[in-house]
Amino acid sequence: MSVDTARPAVPHPAGADNRVVVDGVTLSWRDLPELTLLAPAVLLAQHARDALAAARHHAVHGTELLLTTASRVDAALREELSAAGFTVTDAAGRGLAPARPRAPEAGRLWLLTSGTTGRPKRVGHTLESLTTVRGQQPGRTWLCPYAPGSYAWWQVVTLSLTQPGQHLVVVEPDQLDDWPALAAAHGVDAASGTPTFWRRALHRDPAALARVPLRQLTLGGEPVDQAILDRLRQVFPTTRISWIYASSEVGAAIVVHDGRAGFPAAWLDRAAPGRPTLGVRDGELIVTSPYHGAGLAGPVRTGDRAQVVGDRVLITGRLDSDEINVGGSKVSAGGVRDVLTAHPRVAWARVGARRAPLLGHLVVAEVVAAQDLDEAALVRWCADRLPEYAVPRRIRVLTEIPVKETLKSDV
Repeated sequence: MSVDTARPAVPHPAGADNRVVVDGVTLSWRDLPELTLLAPAVLLAQHARDALAAARHHAVHGTELLLTTASRVDAALREELSAAGFTVTDAAGRGLAPARPRAPEAGRLWLLTSGTTGRPKRVGHTLESLTTVRGQQPGRTWLCPYAPGSYAWWQVVTLSLTQPGQHLVVVEPDQLDDWPALAAAHGVDAASGTPTFWRRALHRDPAALARVPLRQLTLGGEPVDQAILDRLRQVFPTTRISWIYASSEVGAAIVVHDGRAGFPAAWLDRAAPGRPTLGVRDGELIVTSPYHGAGLAGPVRTGDRAQVVGDRVLITGRLDSDEINVGGSKVSAGGVRDVLTAHPRVAWARVGARRAPLLGHLVVAEVVAAQDLDEAALVRWCADRLPEYAVPRRIRVLTEIPVKETLKSDV
């Protein structure tokens, strides 16, 4: 990495002196290596340090940037980005020149959507639209386990960049299995992760997890059910536990701190300056957000299923994958999953469909059990709590909770 001495001096961001721990080495944002980026730039970060240096570079210089990992960008997407005028490169400057050079858009940050329902798409943001925590915060040392460039990664990173006293400990992919030890060693007292991330930690070594002195614990990125909230509360009885609904398209739209799954139904269609407006239309969550991506002003259909149950609105999963048709009866895969994970010995569950003659589909499931648990006992548990047509006909027991680079298991 080289230094571009021709660039004007620009003040460092407010969090420049916050501690940043990467690979066990403690630096500050100010101490990170300098990058030279040819804008518009796509940086394929191979290491956390490169990703953080790119975020600091953008905060200082406003370079048009899309930050992601090499594993998320296949050959076809590289060509697509090159055709859109980006220089696609790694931190050492190796990469692909733009096929159609263009002038950079100052201050623009691009995010790739998760791609769960197809090819990743680009969503435009700015550092301001990604910075959703603005008021003065108590001092914290945050764990950041997310893949560089994801919306959740930017949420933690912008907090540390823009707020004094918000330090950062980064988890590399090869450290995920043992992150509680890393967190305890560096005094982490705030951590954000997906439900899958937290379920894996509870399943692998709950005693090690309990040794992390957390004052703030946050979940997001996947449906959050009551079982995972309750299990985390058992381990962390005095910790503030929050869950967040956020996406690249609408930003951070829902934040709940009351320890209950879902959000209050009273929040629906409630307009307030500077806050998202939430709605449910035909079973789909609709969000109008001040933190939306470029070109997404007004109501945005999220593609997530939302259901009003009593005084709460529950978000159970994606519309295109949550519904299973069993002989004409509709089954929510998320609802079945919640019944399975409510079992005290089930650490994780995934529910899907299998084609079947006459009925069209049958419900099937995969689970990871915290202790020995036979399939028949789990089927009986479901039969006591679900309609007959929604009971899984086959339950496969796995030994480990699967996780992707996104920290999700696509449940």
